[in-house]
Amino acid sequence: MTQDAAQTYAAQGFLTRVDLFSASEIDHYRACFDELEEREGREKCQIGLQARHLDEEFIWQMATDSRVLDAMQEVMGADIMLLSTHFFYKYPDPEAKKFVAWHQDVTYWGLQPPEAHTAWVAIDDSDPENGCMRVIPGSHKNGIATHGESTQAGNLLSVNQEIPDELVDTSQAFDLELSAGQLSIHDGQLYHASNPNTSQRRRCGLTLRYIA
Repeated sequence: MTQDAAQTYAAQGFLTRVDLFSASEIDHYRACFDELEEREGREKCQIGLQARHLDEEFIWQMATDSRVLDAMQEVMGADIMLLSTHFFYKYPDPEAKKFVAWHQDVTYWGLQPPEAHTAWVAIDDSDPENGCMRVIPGSHKNGIATHGESTQAGNLLSVNQEIPDELVDTSQAFDLELSAGQLSIHDGQLYHASNPNTSQRRRCGLTLRYIA
């Protein structure tokens, strides 16, 4: 974390390429994820593994790692709580049908006030080819957007919601490319999305949700 990380986060609504786990550490955690994937199956792993820090110790270890907490406290303040965890496997999609529509995280959770922050830990390398997260810098300052229902098939969001196209200036979209073991952080009101995985590689990421 750089000295001006908190100021950058406040202005842009995100930070990216935060170095976190060493190569040996992320290799260990990836092996744990691979074993969980084998047990649970691909269909469930794609979007269905939520709050598994309650029964999978390695996820709890990642969510409470002092380096993660230090990074979150840098942008949130000292007094924080883990709200939940959720991880996403995005598998190769030759037909480019599966995507995540533009949305805001806090529209899901019924928080009052609607404030939360998400750490996205790259288990695999994440880049535009395999469908990395995209964000609209500064959009967290716009307040809660009205979400409609996506008319495009393949939206991986749980209730098929999306921010209407006319509210999203996609010319400003920024790709959050991460190497395995790196971290990005985004405000719960930041507009974000991801394109299909058109590569031959899996894209796995663990999201860690924190509130004050």
